[in-house]
Amino acid sequence: MELTSKQRAQLRGLANSLDPILHIGKGDLGENLIRQADDALEAREIIKCRVLETSELSPKEAADALARATRSEVVQVIGTKFVLYRQSHKKDRKEKIVLVK
Repeated sequence: MELTSKQRAQLRGLANSLDPILHIGKGDLGENLIRQADDALEAREIIKCRVLETSELSPKEAADALARATRSEVVQVIGTKFVLYRQSHKKDRKEKIVLVK
């Protein structure tokens, strides 16, 4: 699913108030980190992550790799932080993020 520019803008607005819940450091992208990201995306649909200075990956590389591993979309990458989005299949309809058309 490819996001439109209006949908990206909507998701960027929602992510603005979020704190990073995943920190990518020296260990880079291990199985545990991918599983945590997958679980967080299923529960929240949108997550913010931070790449620490000790990481060998750039924020863009980390965002792309984590998005591929979790089948999600990269919403934005700014500085050391990035935002991922994936529609949840388990949440109730009224709790889901409704994207603009």
